[in-house]
Order: sequence, then structure tokens, then C-alpha cells
Amino acid sequence: MGKYIPAVARVLLAQLFLVVVIIQLSIFMQNPTGYEEYRIYLGQHGLPGLFAPLMILIQLLGGAALFLGYKTRPAAWVMAGYAVFVAFALRLNDPVVFMQYLAIAGGLVLLAATGPTACSLDNLKKSA
Repeated sequence: MGKYIPAVARVLLAQLFLVVVIIQLSIFMQNPTGYEEYRIYLGQHGLPGLFAPLMILIQLLGGAALFLGYKTRPAAWVMAGYAVFVAFALRLNDPVVFMQYLAIAGGLVLLAATGPTACSLDNLKKSA
């Protein structure tokens, strides 16, 4: 049972990024100006327009890698850095949300230290 707990943690951390990016993409599809509004929002925080597709791509690829357990350590490090970046770059005024992003980063660092977990593509490569 204990070997599956890190796998559950990996999936729970991954779903956070995947759900957010799916919601963002559905908003873009439903609202023709949604993507531009997202770029404007990022611009209000001092981030150039290039960050909009970059942030979407990082959430999508990093979340998928974590969900599948593919290259778990590097994916966890990248997503931890992303969580810290979001907390500071978007100047999250709500201290609770700011601390939540830092806590997410902490969980991802722990996952990076743990490495490959049960039910992951990383483990399939080892046994092959």
C-alpha cells in the first residue's frame, strides 16, 4: 500500500495543472477574446505576450508528464519552479493563494526527491 501513496500524490499534483489548462483552453474556445484577455492579464503583471503560450505549454506538458509518471524528477522540478514563478510573477495579493503555490512547489520538490513512483511510465522503462 505504501508504494502507491507517492503515485497518488503525483496524480493529485498533476491534475491541478491539467485541470487549470483545460479550463483555460475551454474559455479560449468559448470566448473569441479569451486568449487576448489572458495575454492582457499577464501584461498587467509585467509579463510580455510570449508568456501566455509558454505558461499554457508548461502546464499542459508538465502536468501530463507528472500524470503519466514520465521523466518524473525533471517534470517535478520544472513544475515546482513554475509554481514559484507564478506565485511571485503574478504578485498574488491573497496571502493564502500565494502560500498555496509555495506549498504546491514543496510537494513537487518532495516528488522530485522521491523519483519514479508506482504506476508510472518511468517504471515501465526500468522493467523493459
